[in-house]
Amino acid sequence: MSEPTVAPIAAEPAGLAGPDELAAALEGTGYLPDEGLATAAYLALVMHRPLFLEGEAGVGKTALAHALAQVTGRPIYRLQCYEGLEASQALYDWDFGRQLLHLRAAEAAHATEDTEKLEASLYDRRFLLARPLLQALEDSPSVLLIDEVDRADDEFEAFLLEVLSDFTISIPELGTVRAQTPPLVVLTSNRTREVHDALKRRCLYHWLQHPEFDREVAILRRRLPQVTEQLAREVARATAKLRTLDLLKPPGIAESMDWATALHTLGARDLDPDLAARTLGAVLKYREDTERVRSLARGALFGG
Repeated sequence: MSEPTVAPIAAEPAGLAGPDELAAALEGTGYLPDEGLATAAYLALVMHRPLFLEGEAGVGKTALAHALAQVTGRPIYRLQCYEGLEASQALYDWDFGRQLLHLRAAEAAHATEDTEKLEASLYDRRFLLARPLLQALEDSPSVLLIDEVDRADDEFEAFLLEVLSDFTISIPELGTVRAQTPPLVVLTSNRTREVHDALKRRCLYHWLQHPEFDREVAILRRRLPQVTEQLAREVARATAKLRTLDLLKPPGIAESMDWATALHTLGARDLDPDLAARTLGAVLKYREDTERVRSLARGALFGG
């Protein structure tokens, strides 16, 4: 395995003189980071280091990558990881259908005498189907989101180590592709399994927690301006109480936003216990969790 290439410290991104400026820019997109997250994201930008975000589902890991793309004006390419994901599915593939049409056209034109030339023409760049990793390297500077890397296999992790070491990809038929500017790489993990230390060492690491009460209220108010402040505060308070229960899937900020939206859609201006119980499907995603919450005293959970 090759040694990691140490990139020089980059100039500060335009208009982003430090973590505070990046935090303000992210807030402009509706994403409200805390100081630690803003600092980690800023360092990832200027140091050309991947950012490894770990935490429970729904805390805003994926959303940060999209917000960073907005702030920096870069295109974003997303690779969704899953068990059995192979390098070819992340890098590139050949368009066999178009290659076959090209071959048949050559045969019809009686241009098949030079076999080597015909074979070489089948692996022309126009027949290459770029996947997210190759797209991110070619369309630089970009943001590369490697989502839920913990769902991929060990073999794919080893492959990522090579790609992230120098941001180059070798295509046997065409040569080596190297990013002119390393992409801003954001890896996310829900910690369904431990990701190998070797991959984490290549990255700047940050653990995302559920937001504190005041920050969650601010997020709800920023993202859902149609929701009353009273409803936002009571939804944030009730969601925080739900997170203290031993649920299969504690609600994240995405669920609290869905819940507030559902309640507002039904005309709520504050959190009525009966209406809250009827809309639990917006905030809880497992039957067992819903049944458990409904068995508890409504006032204790949904009261002011």
